[in-house]
Amino acid sequence: MADNPISFQSIKVPLERIGVLVGKEGAVKLEIEKRCSVKLDIDGESGDARISFGADSISEGQAFKAQEVVSAIARGFSPGRAFALLDENKSLSVIDLREYAGKSENSLARIKSRLIGSDGKARKLIEQLSGTEVSIFGHTASIIGESPKSKVAEEAIIKLASGGTHKAAYQMLQKYRSKQKLERLQLWESQKPPEERDY
Repeated sequence: MADNPISFQSIKVPLERIGVLVGKEGAVKLEIEKRCSVKLDIDGESGDARISFGADSISEGQAFKAQEVVSAIARGFSPGRAFALLDENKSLSVIDLREYAGKSENSLARIKSRLIGSDGKARKLIEQLSGTEVSIFGHTASIIGESPKSKVAEEAIIKLASGGTHKAAYQMLQKYRSKQKLERLQLWESQKPPEERDY
């Protein structure tokens, strides 16, 4: 890492997530710095996390990935789940639930409860059916995944946040999952030698 960083990005991290971002003996912070070739400065009092990168960084893309990992941890993901964002095909999507709750704290709490479900069942089903990782934290719902999968998970979350039924959201996700399975089957079939194809 260069002594004179040429650019930086600042992210506000909730104070209760600072310890998770730093990790035991600074392990998580060091892992982000190492894997993304950045310098991460964390202010434990203000919650400001400053990501800087210098001329020796391979690309600004690494700094962006570091920003996504830090943002994911700030939004409630464990470091292990957040590091999945280092896969170039995965990205972080954040939905502000206040857009659907208005100014009512009770309404926000009700939406979060619907998204999490009893014993986390609703969130887990959204994850399983869409193939994504989901975190409900503060006033946000966040998704880690590949673009098409994240989009369908986002649609399900917005449907529930807007007052739609769990059944309707699950049916939409199940339809997407069935379509994905069919497309994988067709791809697998097309790659078989002609004499082995089922036609």
